[in-house]
Amino acid sequence: MELPKFLLGDNTDFPEDIFIIHLDYPRFIINLKDDEVEFLEEAEDLDESELNAEMEGLIEQANEFYDREVKRYEE
Repeated sequence: MELPKFLLGDNTDFPEDIFIIHLDYPRFIINLKDDEVEFLEEAEDLDESELNAEMEGLIEQANEFYDREVKRYEE
């Protein structure tokens, strides 16, 4: 099965939060409400500066994914 890079998630227990789940390595969940990131696995092959650079791009992609999905829902 081929999985998408990002999934959009919500939960009625957290009505103000918008979660984006990143399924590629490194796997993480970002809450777009406050940009809090929870890693689902350790990024063992990246040092801290590499991880920070990688995460900056992935967070930007997650925001773009969300904007695209919202636009598609509105159409």
